Amino acid sequence: MKVCSLPNCFATRMVSVMVGLSMLTLTGSAADEGKELPPPKEEPKVIDAGPPPSDAIVLFDGKDLSKWEGDKGGPAKWKVEDGVVTINGTGGIHTTQSFGDCQLHVEWATPAEVKGEGQGRGNSGIFLQSRYEIQVLDSYNNKTYFHGQAGSVYKQHAPLVNCCRKPGEWQAYDIIYHAPRFDADGKLTKPGTVTVLQNGVLVQDNAEILGGTSHIGAPKYAAHALKEPLALQDHHNPVRYRNIWIREL
Repeated sequence: MKVCSLPNCFATRMVSVMVGLSMLTLTGSAADEGKELPPPKEEPKVIDAGPPPSDAIVLFDGKDLSKWEGDKGGPAKWKVEDGVVTINGTGGIHTTQSFGDCQLHVEWATPAEVKGEGQGRGNSGIFLQSRYEIQVLDSYNNKTYFHGQAGSVYKQHAPLVNCCRKPGEWQAYDIIYHAPRFDADGKLTKPGTVTVLQNGVLVQDNAEILGGTSHIGAPKYAAHALKEPLALQDHHNPVRYRNIWIREL
């Protein structure tokens, strides 16, 4: 009887096991052929694509700020004229309704007359759940820190590209936002994420939000409700907004 060496016997047995596993995998795959996934139980809802989509909540249609209020209390006091609302130094505003997971469309324009530089030029911000800022800034030939320019998750993620239009020209953000989750004890169980298209160009790709926006120090999460108001920042620059709508997800 021929006796093989220990290493050779071990190698032979390993090859046999691997071949057996491969055959088992192939057999399992073959057995699954022809099976289909069960169809969804609910038919997709029919909507008119718009814009805005027929299932969207129009937050500003160019007429008034009835769906907003001032951060200092009382009605929102930004100037509404010719279908546009302009920041006028009266303080930030936020929606009277609260939102969580959403698709958000916002059009904005920085002043045509360029004044200031860096963060002092055409600055505003869109605060998801009044906590997490998507930066609005004149970033056309305007140097600043990378995670503070237009399209950034402020002080957290720089935009993938700078696709800003010239000062005074209208720009658009289309934002897909999934709110963070917390357990009953206030512990974070799932961080928020955000995808942003600026002027049709992807600038944030499912970016993980690291915590509440902080101008100084590291961002940190603080437990909050699943739905909170959407806020727009008054940074003392006459930034304009129009055509704001949101879809709850």
